Amino acid sequence: MTASADHPIVFLDVDGPLIPFGDAGRRYPAGDPGPGAHPLLARLDPADGPRLLALPGALTWATTWSEQANEVIAPRLGLPRLPVVTWPDDEDDLPGGRHWKTAGLVRWAAGRPFAWIDDEITDADRRWVAAHHRGGALLRRVDPRTGLVGDDFTAVTRWLMRARRPRAGDRAGPAGVCESRPAG
Repeated sequence: MTASADHPIVFLDVDGPLIPFGDAGRRYPAGDPGPGAHPLLARLDPADGPRLLALPGALTWATTWSEQANEVIAPRLGLPRLPVVTWPDDEDDLPGGRHWKTAGLVRWAAGRPFAWIDDEITDADRRWVAAHHRGGALLRRVDPRTGLVGDDFTAVTRWLMRARRPRAGDRAGPAGVCESRPAG
């Protein structure tokens, strides 16, 4: 689903979730990325595009690929151009293990519920989001060896459906910061 103020945001990382770093000998669905293309693009699964579009949220790139995600990744997955989170040049991983993306995503969301799909999310990020974001949030850590799998899509879809139906007196959607798929 594309951007809409009525839907929770789905922040989507590329490296790890969409381009898994698993077994180099594994055959990936996309096959040959084409001449001159980055070899890891062969690890994209074209089936992820329709699955992402089916999510009941506003897809938004939250990746260091920046606008290149729209130019290189989106066409290979059949996605439209998506909004792209822009990152400050001075952001680094912070003391206590918080990811450098965390504060920027909370600022971008501006109180809207959001799901963040990334392979580098930690408990420090969950604690920080819970303390600094007034809307609901799902921080879904995926295993970078496998990338997004069916369980991830199911968990994110369920959470987004709840976030679209705010509870009485809570226009921000479900509270709390939860869920990750264990690595391994």
